[in-house]
Amino acid sequence: MNVATRTMTQALRRLSFTFATDGSHAACLASSADSGWYAESWRLPQDGAPAAPIALPLSGNRSESLRSQLVALPDGSVLICRHDGERHDLVRLSYGEDAAAEQPLASLRMAGLRLLALPAPPGDDLRAPVAVALGTDTRPATTVWLVRTDGSAPEQVAEIPGLHGGGAWLDHAGALLALDRVNTGLVRSVALDLRSGATTPLLEIGERSNDRLVLFDPDSRFAMVRSDAPGTDRLGWGVLDGGTPLRFPECLHVAGMFLRPVALRQGADGPRVAVQVDHGAGSALALWQPSAGRLDPLPVPPGRLGAVGHWDAAGLRMPYSSPGHPAALATLDVDALLAHGPVPATTGPMPLPLQLAPLTSGLPGPWRDTVLPWQPGAARTVRTPPPGWRLDGSTPPGDGGRWHPAQSLELAGPAGPLEAVVYGGDTWLSSPHLVLALHGGPADAWRLEFDPALQRMAAEGLAVVAPNQRGSTGYGVAHAMAIRGAWGGPDLDDVLYLLDGIAGQRAALGLEPPALFGVSYGAFLALLAAAHAPAEHVARCAVVAPFLSGARLLAEAAPPVRALTTRLGGGETITDARGPRDVLQLAHRLTAPLLVVHGNRDEVVPVSQSRSLRHELLRIGRVEGQDFRYVEAAGSGHEVLAEEGAAVLHELLAAFLRTGRPG
Repeated sequence: MNVATRTMTQALRRLSFTFATDGSHAACLASSADSGWYAESWRLPQDGAPAAPIALPLSGNRSESLRSQLVALPDGSVLICRHDGERHDLVRLSYGEDAAAEQPLASLRMAGLRLLALPAPPGDDLRAPVAVALGTDTRPATTVWLVRTDGSAPEQVAEIPGLHGGGAWLDHAGALLALDRVNTGLVRSVALDLRSGATTPLLEIGERSNDRLVLFDPDSRFAMVRSDAPGTDRLGWGVLDGGTPLRFPECLHVAGMFLRPVALRQGADGPRVAVQVDHGAGSALALWQPSAGRLDPLPVPPGRLGAVGHWDAAGLRMPYSSPGHPAALATLDVDALLAHGPVPATTGPMPLPLQLAPLTSGLPGPWRDTVLPWQPGAARTVRTPPPGWRLDGSTPPGDGGRWHPAQSLELAGPAGPLEAVVYGGDTWLSSPHLVLALHGGPADAWRLEFDPALQRMAAEGLAVVAPNQRGSTGYGVAHAMAIRGAWGGPDLDDVLYLLDGIAGQRAALGLEPPALFGVSYGAFLALLAAAHAPAEHVARCAVVAPFLSGARLLAEAAPPVRALTTRLGGGETITDARGPRDVLQLAHRLTAPLLVVHGNRDEVVPVSQSRSLRHELLRIGRVEGQDFRYVEAAGSGHEVLAEEGAAVLHELLAAFLRTGRPG
């Protein structure tokens, strides 16, 4: 296979996008229908031609890990950091005849390591550094190395006290780097001089405020910061060393929305900042200029943007995905999008059951009307890709009917509305088969993006309702923190409420009740719901990588998972009429047909959790192959539905959720 035949890869999933500092290339991890993960290098032409991805598969049928970190380099090669416990291997991938040419660079040992691209392209000097590596170990300190591709060992240039995150360059030469230091419970930006290894304070806005530099232009010294000094965490701006105080305009603080500056470009009237606006399942895009003092919404198709971008003369480039469109790179002409102007917004909710108020209109086709509610009077809708929007490196929207669109709906919940991503069109409730899908986490959410497992269910003729019940992120602190110390509490209330409403209305139509599907934390929640719901409310239940209770996970998981579980209060006991949230103690109440899938190398939820459930089901007299099916995926980890061989599991899950036959 040569470079030409590998140019347009038909990737179904792409993630971890990164841009070369000169904007000439991008890189990401990609996987096709049933392959493992591999690196992609994207050439980003400056002449208006489409961006072109080139696959860099590894030789010997090997795959990249989902945890690998990528840095796109200006020559089109990709610097990769592969993590294996405390060992971190640095490798450079470049184009090869049949597979990527691999150049091992170095191995470093410590608890954590991450890479930042240097802003100055190395040119033809192979001795010039291309990236900075930041490493942490058990001490509260950060070690800094310069990484080269000439075969020399990384050069340690600093060891600085404290743990450091973030990373914004303060110059074009790659000598001054802003980092966010965690110290005594505060996060504050410091400036690291890579020539001397010394750090100096950069942002100290309030006496006890958390202050981070999020975007910086070395030429104008224009800076965007995030700080809670104004009383709440919000965005502000200023000119470093400009002698004027930082400003925190109201237009950059929208209740219930998370505003993320992703790219900056200087214009005739000053800096222009592309701001990603995240709320719930979807994301929107806006332009902010200090001179205008407002956010101008940009009409982009509904979906999910990638939270990173690069903006130059060729346009603003950002990753984009929607339920009916695999992730790819969008190129946006911001001026053309602004000139597109506002169009009339859809008005009034459609008459849907369960007190549903649509967030999208449900029009046929992959591009659906969407209303941006975050700036009154400036809502825009998009029916077709607007002028100034182009998506490169993927199949056309809908792929001739191959991919199924989804819409975002608002469902009534026991404590307020719940957003859900719904496959099945406007007649989803009356579909012959319907799945209530529960996401992992718990600090996670379903997004309005392409999901191969849900797509396979839709292809099987299943309607899918994927709710973001309490505990999901993207809806404010109160929604996300509702289950802190109460795993299987408010979120289980939401799921049982939805089951009751959907099953009742389907029964009135003479249809079977919904099936349950869940992954990781969602699998735990699905099993609890199957045990507590009336038998006539659940047709069948399929779970992937479930744990049995917070306490049992604490007893068996690795230290990082135990720390996260403790921090989220997963081990705390709920005392109410439902009793303990322990699946093993509720196994006798799991009467619906059951499918359990678990990777035998799961590093997050030990496979022993599913094995214990299987043994308990057998002990109480359930018949394997008749009452339940247990599948252990050899060699797979926690992301079993995204690893090599996942397509077989997608098909197994979809078929089971439609028929209920475990054998």
